[in-house]
Amino acid sequence: MLVLARKEKESIIIDGGIEIIIQEIGKDSVKVAIIAPKELKVLRKELIESIKSENQNALNQLNHTEIKTYFNRLKKDNDE
Repeated sequence: MLVLARKEKESIIIDGGIEIIIQEIGKDSVKVAIIAPKELKVLRKELIESIKSENQNALNQLNHTEIKTYFNRLKKDNDE
């Protein structure tokens, strides 16, 4: 991990195509601007973790017996 100190309005360049600018430093937060190619997804970590958690909860609620029965029925219908 690389740790850098930056002041307001200073930036960091990553891989020549991504610029991270420290916009504002407040008492409890730092406002960051990111300039990156459109094809690059930039997401907040807590959003990704929330989606993973929701997906895991949905997976845990699945009734595996019902799913197996459903797919067996589909296979049987396709074989006929």
